[in-house]
This record gives sequence, C-alpha cells and structure tokens, in this order.
Amino acid sequence: MSAYDELMAFQRETEALAQVAGRLGWDQETMMPRGAVDQRVEEMGAMESVLHARRTDARIGDWLAAVDERALDETGRANIRLIRRSFARNTRVPGDLAAELARVTSRAQGVWAAARADEDFAAFAPTLEKVIALRRQEAEALAEGGDLYDALLDDYEPGASGAELEAMFAALRPRLVALRARVLAADIPPPLDQEFDEAVQMALSRELALAFGYDLDHGRIDKAVHPFSSGSGLDVRITTRTSARDPFNCFYSTIHEVGHASYEQNIDRAHLLTPLGSGVSMGVHESQSRIYENQLGRSRAFTGYLYGKMRDAFGDFGVANEGEFYKVVNRVQPGYIRTEADEVHYNLHILMRFDLERALIAGDLGVADLPGAWNDRFEADFGVAVDKPSNGVLQDVHWSVGLFGYFPTYTLGNVYAGCLHAALGKAVPDLDTRLAAGDTSPATAWLRENLQQYGGQRVPRDTIEKACGHAPSEGPLLDYLEAKFGDLYGV
Repeated sequence: MSAYDELMAFQRETEALAQVAGRLGWDQETMMPRGAVDQRVEEMGAMESVLHARRTDARIGDWLAAVDERALDETGRANIRLIRRSFARNTRVPGDLAAELARVTSRAQGVWAAARADEDFAAFAPTLEKVIALRRQEAEALAEGGDLYDALLDDYEPGASGAELEAMFAALRPRLVALRARVLAADIPPPLDQEFDEAVQMALSRELALAFGYDLDHGRIDKAVHPFSSGSGLDVRITTRTSARDPFNCFYSTIHEVGHASYEQNIDRAHLLTPLGSGVSMGVHESQSRIYENQLGRSRAFTGYLYGKMRDAFGDFGVANEGEFYKVVNRVQPGYIRTEADEVHYNLHILMRFDLERALIAGDLGVADLPGAWNDRFEADFGVAVDKPSNGVLQDVHWSVGLFGYFPTYTLGNVYAGCLHAALGKAVPDLDTRLAAGDTSPATAWLRENLQQYGGQRVPRDTIEKACGHAPSEGPLLDYLEAKFGDLYGV
C-alpha cells in the first residue's frame, strides 16, 4: 500500500469519527434529555480528544513527506492540500486545549439557552468569558504572531482576512443603508394576522424541502431552537422551527437549511469520508442556503406557487392574490432577530456582529460591556431600541459554542449568492416559468453541476469563480437587491 493509500485510509476513519461527534451535537440540539448535559459534556470532550490525537498523529507528517504529489490526480492533490493544512493547524493547538474547548462550549450551549429563556445575560457572561479566553488561546497558537481574528476566520473561510472583509463590507454598507431608507419610506404591507397550525406548517415545510431536492432517504427534519444543518454524505439532517403567527419562519428556515443540506448531499460520492466530502467553506455553504431561500424561494415566481400551497393548507389567510403575497413574503421592516431579517436588513445584522466579535477577540471590548455595545450599535443601524436580551445579545448560539469568525461568512455567502444568481439567470432563461410551477430542478441541477459536486476540491474563491466565470464581488448582490425591492416598493 502506498503512503497516499495509507494516509487516506487513516483519514477516512478520522472523518467517520468526526461524523459521530457531529451526531452527538445534533442530538444535543434536538432530542437529548435536558438532564444529560453533564454526561454529554464529557462525551464531547472525549470525542474531541480522540479526534485531536488523530489529527496530530505524527504518522500524518511521515505520510505527507512520503507522498509523491506529481503522481496524483487533481483529486489526490486536493486531498493532500487539505490534509496538510489541517495537520499544520491542529499540531499548533495543544490537545488539552482542544478538549477543554469542546467541554466548555458543550456546557456553554445549555447555559446560553437557559440565560436566553430567563432574559439574563449576567448568568451567561462568566461562561462567555471562558469561551473567549479559550478561543484567544487557540488563536494565539494558530496565528504565530499574526492577527488573532484572522486565525479564527481561517477555520470558516480559508484564505480570507478580516481586513479584506472589512473593505467589502464598507462597500456594501452605503447602498444597503440608502436602499433601506427608500424602502421604509414606502407603503409596507401588514404582516399576516392569524394563527397557523404548527403541525400543518411542519407538513408543508416537508413538501418544500422535497421541492428543493432534499433527499429524505439520507436525511430528516426535526425542530430546534436555532435551525441548523448537520452531517455530510449519506446522513445529512436539518432542523427548523415553527411560530404560530409566522409560518414564513418555518418555511424559509427549512428552505435555507435545505440549501446547506443539498450541498452536502450532492457532493460526488467518490469523496465520501474524505477531506473533499464536505463543503469547502462556510461562505460557500451560505451561498447555497441563501440562494435557495432568497433568490429562488422568495422570487415572484416561486412565491406564486407557495401562495397556492398555503391556500390549500390553511384556506383563506387574508391575502388576496399572488402579487400581494409576494409583497408580504418580502415585507421589509427593522427587526431584532437576524434569522428572521428581510434581505434588505440581513447584512446589517452581520456587519454589526462582525465588528463586535473582532473587538472581543482583540480585547478592545469586554464581555461586561457587550450588551451595551450591542444595543447602541443596533439602535444606530436599525433605529429601534433593543427591548430584551433574547432580542439582542443572547439571540444567537454562535458565540456560546465558540464560533468566532463565523458570522462574516453569512454576508460573504450573500455576496457569493448574488454572483451565482446572475450566472444562473443567464444559464437558465426559463427559470421563472419553472419556479412558478414549483419546479426548482433547473436551478438546483445547475448548482449541483457547477458547484456542489466538487465539495472541497477547490479553494473557496476558485469555487465561486469557476461557477460564475468571474471573481466574486459585492456588485451583483447589490444590483439584485436594488432591482427587486425597487420594483416591489416603487423606489
């Protein structure tokens, strides 16, 4: 057996164990008994210790040194590139630190959920301080004298830097703020005003998942506080949530997570349980969830189809026709909750979190001052005062589980989705006709063929550039938003 074959056999076992660890996390969010937290903390810590030991095994270095990359094909070279990168990063992080991070963040998840329910940031603050301290230690080990935030960002968007994203976000902000002002000065339709049976919502969300190509033979849909997608390859699970007075929360959370899940399900099966067998970055991943949810799911064409499905499921719900329904689905208003934000406001939520978490990691903002900083920035950006912690600093799970560097990939994903949608429109000229009939297959097939099947084979920027035919930029997203909402509201 060659050095490459031995390395890949070892890697497949590591990837399989990582999937098991991910399933523990899925279970914790969906079905685990509340009283099992202490045991789950130890289980997660033990799994992380095993995984870290494997990812830093000295034999990996020996195998990498022995592999002749000139004899490998493109897939083999890509595997080596990702294994080498992972080995270099993991060997810089002490095993006891990796295990402690797993234990603390596993426990922190429950502390955050309880504090959120009790509207008590002070109950969460000491735990958040521990998480930040541990992530700073990890960043110091990874950065080797470089920027701490960039070291964390590289986990989620390899090759990106905080400075580059800051410049991109600075280019986004003026046109977003101007569009927001124009739209909010227009006549905004009222929201839906009745209750919608939550069991019926879940049944319709299942139909929507299937309509967007989700394979339930290799997945499942459950409920969670914070919707997410978990797994890759042959077992890719999603969660959603329901709200009696806001069925769109359920439907579009489902479509969003199906975008993530479809990416994982559509990767070439030859890459199963290898470094190429999952999405290449969080930004590229988010491009799939956002294009499914927004450019496809909230389009005039598809909302016409959804209007008929909702009439069938709920009867008359107070919206006269497809045109009015399109306006209600794309209703713009300042809101507290990022995951419920309209397309005009969504990126403003992310820009705020990006600035705050960079300050936390840099040590320029203390945890005790975080709620005040959040509330001040939110009122400045959205014109509304935060009324309670669950609508403010406690709304997202990300910081409790240590995902510093993750938030900016949401806006980066929107930028990528803007580029992909422009290319898709040229490639599929009858897209709207197909979407109006509830047929998303031309769009999802194009995304599978041009992006999803490759998994981690290409670096993030090249993944988007190969699919679109040009380097990613914020222009197509801004053009799409201005055209869509300008038409909707006559601005």
